[in-house]
Amino acid sequence: MSTLSDLANAQGRLTDVDVEWLHRLAGDGQLLADLSSADIVVWVQTEDGSFVAVAHARPSGAATLFYRDIVGERVRPQWRTQVQGAFESAEIVDSSSPDWFEETPTRVRAVPIVNDRRRGHGEAGVIGVVTRHTNLGEARTPSRQQITFDECANDIFRMIADGSFPDPAAPTSPRRGAPRASDGLIRIDVDGITTFASPNALSAFNRMGFDDELEGESLAEVTTRLVPPSRQVDESLPVVVTGRAPWRTDIEARGVTVSLRAIPLKDHGTRIGAILLCRDVSELRHQEQELITKDATIREIHHRVKNNLQTVASLLRIQARRTHSDEARDALTQAMRRVDSIAVVHDTLAQGLTQKVDFDEVFHRVLKLVAEVASAPNTRARTHSTGRFGVLPSEYATPLALALTEVVTNAVEHGLAGQEGMVTIDAARTEENLRVLVRDTGSGLPEGRIGQGLGTQIIRTLIQGELGGSIEWRGSEGGGTEVVIDIPLRWLTK
Repeated sequence: MSTLSDLANAQGRLTDVDVEWLHRLAGDGQLLADLSSADIVVWVQTEDGSFVAVAHARPSGAATLFYRDIVGERVRPQWRTQVQGAFESAEIVDSSSPDWFEETPTRVRAVPIVNDRRRGHGEAGVIGVVTRHTNLGEARTPSRQQITFDECANDIFRMIADGSFPDPAAPTSPRRGAPRASDGLIRIDVDGITTFASPNALSAFNRMGFDDELEGESLAEVTTRLVPPSRQVDESLPVVVTGRAPWRTDIEARGVTVSLRAIPLKDHGTRIGAILLCRDVSELRHQEQELITKDATIREIHHRVKNNLQTVASLLRIQARRTHSDEARDALTQAMRRVDSIAVVHDTLAQGLTQKVDFDEVFHRVLKLVAEVASAPNTRARTHSTGRFGVLPSEYATPLALALTEVVTNAVEHGLAGQEGMVTIDAARTEENLRVLVRDTGSGLPEGRIGQGLGTQIIRTLIQGELGGSIEWRGSEGGGTEVVIDIPLRWLTK
C-alpha cells in the first residue's frame, strides 16, 4: 500500500483522511475484482486535471486485461471522458458500447469514490474514481453464482458512489486467513434469511455439522444450532451472522473453524441485506495455536533458566561471604556477577514474544550490576552511557552483555581502583557495524600493557570468537583507558 500513499499524496489534492479512505477501498479491490470477474483500477486526479492509477486488482477467476502493472500510469484516452464524467457528476458512468483494449473487447464502468467524511463537512465528497474493466472476449453463459456475484459487486459499487463503502467502522489489517469471495459467499436479506450460498460456503457449514441447505434458513439460527452451548463464542458473532455490522469473527464447531466477514449492503443509507464471506481456517488456526504454545514454552524456558541462574548467583554470593580468602572471595564475586549478567538477558527474553531483545534495556540493567563493584572501599565510580545498541538477536545478546560486564568491571576495578572517576560507554550503530567505546578517567594501562587475567580472556573469546568482532585497548589522551569494540552486523542479524 505504500505505492498508493506515495502516488496519492504526490498529487497534493488529497487529505490524510482521503488517503485512508482510498487505502480501505484498495484493500477490498481484490474482493471487487473477484465478484465482478474483472480488473479493478483506482484513479485519483492530478493537478493538471488528468488521472493517475494508484491501485489495481486482477480477478482470480477470470482473465486479466492488464498483463503489465498500470499503477502510476495516467488514464488512457479511451477512458478519460468516462472517468472525468464520473468524477464531476458523482454518478456511475457505464460505457455505451464495447471498448477495445489491445484487440480485446471490454466493457468499462466508472464509479465515483465518495468520501462520506468529507461530504459530512459540506465539502465535495468525490476523491477519485474506480473503474471496472470486464473482458468480453471471455464471455460465456453466466452461472447462478456468477449472476449473484455480479449483483453483489453492483451493490458495492453503488455504495462506493453514495459514500457508504468502505465503512470506516470496519476493522483494518485482516487477520491471517481472511475469507475471499472464492472461499465461500453467502447473501442474506434484511431479515437475515439466506438467499444464496455458494458451494464452498455450504461445504464449510457442512463440515461444522449442518447437513441441510442454507438457502431459506436464518443464518443466525443455523449458527446457534451449530455452536455447542458450553463453548464461549465471540460477542461479535450475532451482529456478523445477521449482517448488521462490517465485522469479522470465527465460528467453531466439531473441530472445524470457519472465519466469517460481514459486509452490510445499503441502498442510500437503508440496509437491504448483507454479504458474508466464509472460509475454513481450521488448519491456519491450528498452526497459530501451535505458534502461541511454542512462544509460551520458549518464554517459560527463559524464565526458568533465569530463575536457575539467579539461584546459582545467590549460592556464589553466600559462598563468597563465608570465604576467608580475599582472592577466593573476589573470584566468587566475579563469577556471581557473570551469572547475573546472563540471567538479565534470559529475563528480558522471558518477557517478549520474539527471540530478539532491546539491548539498551539489557545494558541498563547490566550497569546496575556493575554498581556493586563501584561501591568498593576507596573507589567512587560513576557510569554514563550514550548512543543506542538497538535490537539484537538473542544468541548474540548474551555474549555481548557478558563481555561488556567484564569490560566495565575492569575499568572500575583496575582503572579507577582507589580513586574517584567516570566510566563512559558510547554505542554507535550503523547498518553494517556496531561500535562500542568504553572510556575511563583512571590511571591508564600499567606500562601500556594489557592484562592477561581471566576477565581479559573471557572478553577476547566472546568478542572475537562468538561475535566475530575485534577489540582494542589503548591509552586515552586525557588519561585513563579506552576499549574499542567493533562487531560486524552481518554476524548479529544472520
